[in-house]
Amino acid sequence: MRLPAVTSLGFGLALVLAGCGASPTPQVTKGFPGADAGAQSLPAVQGFAGVAPVPALRSNAEMAADFLDLEFRMESGRPLPVLTRFEGPIRVRMTGAVPAAARAELGRVIQRFRREAGLDIAYADGAEANIVIDFRPRSALRRAVPSAACFVVPNVASFDQYMRMRNSAQVDWAQIMRRDRAAIFVPSDTSPQEVRDCLHEELAQAMGPLNDLFRLPDSVFNDDNFHAVLTGFDMLMLRTHYAPELRSGMTREEVAARLPAILARLNPRGQSIPGSPRQMTPRAWISAVQSSFTGTSTARLSEAETLVSIARAQGWADGRLAFSYFARARARTGTDMQGALSDYAEAARIWRSLPGGAIHAAHVDMQLSAFALSAGQFDRVIELTTRAIPVARQHQNGSLVASLLAMKAEALAATGRSAEARSTRLDSLAWARYAFGSDAQVRARMSDIAALASRGARG
Repeated sequence: MRLPAVTSLGFGLALVLAGCGASPTPQVTKGFPGADAGAQSLPAVQGFAGVAPVPALRSNAEMAADFLDLEFRMESGRPLPVLTRFEGPIRVRMTGAVPAAARAELGRVIQRFRREAGLDIAYADGAEANIVIDFRPRSALRRAVPSAACFVVPNVASFDQYMRMRNSAQVDWAQIMRRDRAAIFVPSDTSPQEVRDCLHEELAQAMGPLNDLFRLPDSVFNDDNFHAVLTGFDMLMLRTHYAPELRSGMTREEVAARLPAILARLNPRGQSIPGSPRQMTPRAWISAVQSSFTGTSTARLSEAETLVSIARAQGWADGRLAFSYFARARARTGTDMQGALSDYAEAARIWRSLPGGAIHAAHVDMQLSAFALSAGQFDRVIELTTRAIPVARQHQNGSLVASLLAMKAEALAATGRSAEARSTRLDSLAWARYAFGSDAQVRARMSDIAALASRGARG
């Protein structure tokens, strides 16, 4: 299940806007300020293709423990008794109100599954399918599962069938011994990027691990949603899941006995990398994560303080500690700007020390760019965005690319570099159409960023 992103960029910009003075938030449904922007039509939608994925970079001993915790627990913490997988070719088809971008995105991720995970997977083209991707209006999906952006269910082939069976044992992952069919439910009325992100995570979970772990720095199997597309670690987990040494119905102990030899064969580089298994994350910390991004500012800060306290008490030095500082920084924004900046700096320091943490640090750079833009520190904005944009491109995060480019364009314009600003802004708009979907949402994001630059220019 893919959750709505707790790392949402728009929320951070709104907090910076709220905390930078008494000026009202701009009307974001109209044309936004900036050269060449206002009433002109937007450029063609941009998209990713041919970007090399981030490889698996951690020790096999650490990743063996990750594999077991991904495979034998649900996201709720409920244990799964046995390994389950498809025991044969996997065929996929789409149904419902399929968005225009979906077929191409599905084709790209299927090719990656075949090439990187060694899976026998293909589009069904009208034939019987093991996995059906059913596109439905977001409102219908929210009524069924309010907390999910998209989700996967076993033993059904349509949304209507799921609604009839959703309280039965037939759609309980813990009750199945082998996977024969599954359905993935994705919003039909969303941006190309969210369609792609849902296809990546939900297809991977339909075929492979069902759990998400906050301790993973290099995976989409993590509810922090920093990684938008499947990584080298994720493909290694899928390749391991379908290793010939394993089969449906094996217990955790049976899989654990075979795992070291499987990983040594599939990932020999990981044998020489130091590292040890990490402890499970307490449910109290997981519960506090979502609360730290919702509710009143006082409640958000209280929950974020809980995250930091638990992380320190556990002795963590990994991405969970960094995320705790990140959450507290977000909660402090608008009321304690110096405290927020200090927390962002500490989160970025930790993430930059971790394999797979570069994209997390790039998100921090986006937040720091927003602060700098609103403070009129335009050279600092250019420095931060120039560092973060290549990372966002490599990790195929269109929303992050678009926001960083927009901030850089405003800073370039403010420093008199008009031609560069114009080119950068057009590039940003093309990525924004991919990331945010509707023209209104694109213009809203650009209006927010332009408002920050306007405040910075006024001093």
